[in-house]
Amino acid sequence: MTFISYSQNFEDVLLWRALGKVQNGFYIDVGANDPVLHSVTKAFYDAGWRGINIEPMPSYRQPFLDQRPRDINLGCAAGAEAGEITLFDVPTMNGWASTDSGVAVAHKAEGYEVTETRVPMRTLADICAEHVTGEIHFLKIDVEGFEGEVLKGMDLRRWRPWVLVIEATLPGQRVTNHETWEHLVTPHGYRYAYFDGLNRYYVAEEHAELMADLDIQPNVFDAFISHHLDAAWARGKDLSKQVKAGWERIEQMDGQARELAEAADQARRRTAQLDAQLHAEREAAAAAAAEAAAVAEAAAAAAAREAIRAAEEIQQTQSRLHAAEERERQLQATLHTTDQWGKDLEQRLLAVYASSSWRITAPLRLIMRRGPNSLANIFKRKARGALRRGLRWLTSRESLRRAVLPLVARSPWLQERVARTLAAAKSATSPDAPIAPDLPHALRELPQSARAVLADLQRAYEQQAKH
Repeated sequence: MTFISYSQNFEDVLLWRALGKVQNGFYIDVGANDPVLHSVTKAFYDAGWRGINIEPMPSYRQPFLDQRPRDINLGCAAGAEAGEITLFDVPTMNGWASTDSGVAVAHKAEGYEVTETRVPMRTLADICAEHVTGEIHFLKIDVEGFEGEVLKGMDLRRWRPWVLVIEATLPGQRVTNHETWEHLVTPHGYRYAYFDGLNRYYVAEEHAELMADLDIQPNVFDAFISHHLDAAWARGKDLSKQVKAGWERIEQMDGQARELAEAADQARRRTAQLDAQLHAEREAAAAAAAEAAAVAEAAAAAAAREAIRAAEEIQQTQSRLHAAEERERQLQATLHTTDQWGKDLEQRLLAVYASSSWRITAPLRLIMRRGPNSLANIFKRKARGALRRGLRWLTSRESLRRAVLPLVARSPWLQERVARTLAAAKSATSPDAPIAPDLPHALRELPQSARAVLADLQRAYEQQAKH
């Protein structure tokens, strides 16, 4: 399996080469800084190890608490004695925090901003006495020039880390400074094993077999990659997946685009078809509308003509009605005149019958009434003929008959006389009978036979009046 290195100079690769066989080992990291970035212990923690992380910078305490729950995470500095110390930090540079005031002066001289923070300080021996219960497989010290003070506070006779990894150059430089503190290491049974350009490695004499694993720099046979490269590969793989997914999406979208293009083409054809159909339907609708308008116009004209004709018929009907009303009025006037004339004639006849002359001539009338040529028979024949002709004349005129009969029906006396006379009349009279001079004008339209009877009656009345 490929080993992933998180440290800045592959320190964890060398340590893994020497200690990778140890299961659930224990480490101490003085100046731990960050739980991941440039961490010498991250790969071991991921492999199941645990240990003590000593980092005085307050900003890193919470990340260690969050990401290293199995570890003992201490927010203090390690030094030659317990107490407090000023921590000098360069905010723009990760890992440059130091308790050495000389280092802070150098950073300021180079133009970097330096901040000061008071932090607690403990000896490494006290920390080990409190927290270590077994073997310490490696101790790493990286405190930016304060390594000698840390070693002064460590009891290497009592606490025997198998391997020591100690930063051995001035901060930010290639100049080594191990001669200032190495005398605190080698007299206590530790052998120098390797210098990697930044750190010096020492092995406890009781574990001298590890020397062979620390005599050469990390190389291809260590089968490792840096965390940054691994992350880059992971991002590359993710990007490759994204690219592949993108290409697949592009191919899918290309297919969809072709489908959409085909659908758009079909839509255009369908639109053209619908446009043509709509145009035809519009033309048909326009033609139908024109035809409907023509029909409506013709119907309106016909209705107008019908209305005019109806108005004319109404006017004609009203005119006929007015004429009929006028005719009725005239007939009523005529009927009234005729009724008065009949009553007058009856009074005259009654006067004749009551006169002495009528009584004196009774024998003569008796003689005249006898035989077919009697005056009565002659009169009857003439009257009957006149009535028949008058009846034919009256019945031949529908409008006059409809107008007269209702008027006659209004006078019971006249209706009775007319009915009696018509029922009794059987013979004709001479058509040349004279018209009585005082005969009403309306009765002069009667047939000559009827007029003759009326004239004879008038003459008889006049002769009777003379006597």
